Amino acid sequence: MADINTQDTQDLRKAVADNREVLRALRFGGAGSRSRDVRATRMLRRATARMLTELRARDLAQKGKKA
Repeated sequence: MADINTQDTQDLRKAVADNREVLRALRFGGAGSRSRDVRATRMLRRATARMLTELRARDLAQKGKKA
């Protein structure tokens, strides 16, 4: 994955949506069975949180410029 700081805002939003969809599939796809890769959900959650943090920082920076 490219550096989060250099990605376009639209690309970050799309990546967040994609990560959330993959997480949903991991949670509910094998409802009765155990997942083989238990770290995948943790890594996806962390990557999503990093992207959301960057989006929030950009939003706050833009609001600061307007004021």
